[in-house]
Amino acid sequence: MSSFSSPFLQIEVTRKSYGTRQILKNLQLSVQQGEILSLIGASGCGKSTLLSIIAGLDGSFEGQISLHGRKLQGVSRDIGFIFQEPRLFPWLTVAQNIAFDSDDASRDQPKVARLLAEVGIHGYQHALPKQLSGGQAQRVAIARGLFSSPKILLLDEPFSAVDAFTRMKLQDLLINIASEHGLTVILVSHDIDEALYLSDRVVLMEQQSVQHTASIRQEFAVLQKRPRQRTHAALSAMKINILESLHEAHAF
Repeated sequence: MSSFSSPFLQIEVTRKSYGTRQILKNLQLSVQQGEILSLIGASGCGKSTLLSIIAGLDGSFEGQISLHGRKLQGVSRDIGFIFQEPRLFPWLTVAQNIAFDSDDASRDQPKVARLLAEVGIHGYQHALPKQLSGGQAQRVAIARGLFSSPKILLLDEPFSAVDAFTRMKLQDLLINIASEHGLTVILVSHDIDEALYLSDRVVLMEQQSVQHTASIRQEFAVLQKRPRQRTHAALSAMKINILESLHEAHAF
């Protein structure tokens, strides 16, 4: 694991409900600057809900999200969000999608070009989303997430809709981008191999069967330095431990 400074993102969700159904309860998590953290757990245990809360897209919860000791309220340009689907506007070009929040898109064309080169699709500024492959569209979504120069990047199963080879390429791209931009990354994934390959820490969320509320069950520190071998014996051993914990948490 990398050597991190003191925690800079503090997540405290005392209670999150949808109507009478309580989703999250007494969840506390500290994230270090520059850390890549993966959230895993059964479907419906609140992983995506937690990302929405951190991003400021869901403010109807008890608790608070703090960045460098400052309470965040609403959407912040310090936080970028990349969804499972690219969610590109089909009537806009790639460049227009990336600079959608810009006050002056023409002024930001050099920045868009740099981001496109960084995510590996240089020269696609004028293409429409329908002209892109699934992997290319997700690279555009990553560039859009980086456009505001965020400190934190949130990803909700961002590579689940692409083929295995493209997925590996996008995983390596994410690691390189996080390093180059000094980003803190929080990733929701159902792929344990992906979580172990990418992360400094894997957090297992558990849904309690009686209350149907989710909290953190266990954390796993991944100590292998990058670049990592996907087939490293230590990662395989950790995968077995995580699978056992998932079974104990009734995640299957």
